[in-house]
Amino acid sequence: MKAIIVSVMLISCFLVSQAQDVKQDTTKSKKTEKPNKKVKSPAILFEETTHDFGTIPYNGDGTFEFKFTNTGKAPLILTNCQSSCGCTIPEWPKDPIPPKGKGAIKVKYNTTRVGPFTKTVTVISNAPDSPTTLTIKGTVEKAQEEVGKEPVKEKTILENTQN
Repeated sequence: MKAIIVSVMLISCFLVSQAQDVKQDTTKSKKTEKPNKKVKSPAILFEETTHDFGTIPYNGDGTFEFKFTNTGKAPLILTNCQSSCGCTIPEWPKDPIPPKGKGAIKVKYNTTRVGPFTKTVTVISNAPDSPTTLTIKGTVEKAQEEVGKEPVKEKTILENTQN
């Protein structure tokens, strides 16, 4: 009985190992399609894809326009611009941009958030190389105290609450 079980196991192992030993012939050349150069398509070219605000005052102007040109041969349609965070709001042209036409994507950052930031906007269009990522970065300064105003002291608060 043991001999039969061992024989069945050996045959099974042999068959399984043979089933896994498939080799593909890589010497045959596969026919690759060449892109049709006659197809008209749009192409988006930004003047810059990253903008550094440097240091911005608290509640200052955190707006920048990313300017672009349609360098393709068909109308460019921006279908969506998605920011990486709710603190960044993009505005983009909804109408098609004709070949050699220009446009801009306005990006506004909420400068009431203190500290360094790096945010992205993903631009989705009908261009073959879509999506494109735009980046804004900088540092928002702390709000400055009003001149002549004394800071509230803990001791004063404690004295007033004990009465």
